[in-house]
Amino acid sequence: MAKKIHCELISWAEVQRLCRRLAGLVRASGYDPDIVIAIGRGGYVPARLLCDCLDIMALTSIKIEHYLSGASRQEQAVVRYPLKADIRGQRVLLVDDVNDTGDTLDVAIEHLQTFHPGEIRTAVMHHKTTTSFIVDYYARKVIKWRWLIYPWAVYEDIAGFLGRMSPPPQSLADARQRLADQFDIAIPLQRLEDICTCMNIRIG
Repeated sequence: MAKKIHCELISWAEVQRLCRRLAGLVRASGYDPDIVIAIGRGGYVPARLLCDCLDIMALTSIKIEHYLSGASRQEQAVVRYPLKADIRGQRVLLVDDVNDTGDTLDVAIEHLQTFHPGEIRTAVMHHKTTTSFIVDYYARKVIKWRWLIYPWAVYEDIAGFLGRMSPPPQSLADARQRLADQFDIAIPLQRLEDICTCMNIRIG
């Protein structure tokens, strides 16, 4: 039997709630960022919401690749698209969705330091206790590890989980049941069918 991976589906409402809380923590600390930098791809939405809550217009991004679909990951985090903005002397707020191992944030900080910012602080919605990197701000601590599926990554994560099933599921109902059994994912049959259609996944 395949090893079980505990997952949690994060709703859009929860994303908004966590980002409001995160913005409140940044504001209460007295930190006044000149610019927000999102770590793509997971940090794009949280960074934009934080800009809205904190009334910050300056927003840019870098892209670091580490995790792939369905909780699989590359051996090392690498900068895929580097920073293109001038942040010399500026107060930076670096934003990602989750701090899992800390590798992504380590690589991001190392990269941004080469641009000589005035200060860098980090913010994430979810901070896992398994990480080696301590962020400055987090909205929710995750003590018992699980894979978090954000609303902008549902299709690719579900596709990744379906792709690792052996033997392959023989029907949508079979796939739905195995997602529940192996990954704690409860998903409506219609949504699963839509994911399989969009991701070109053949079942049965």
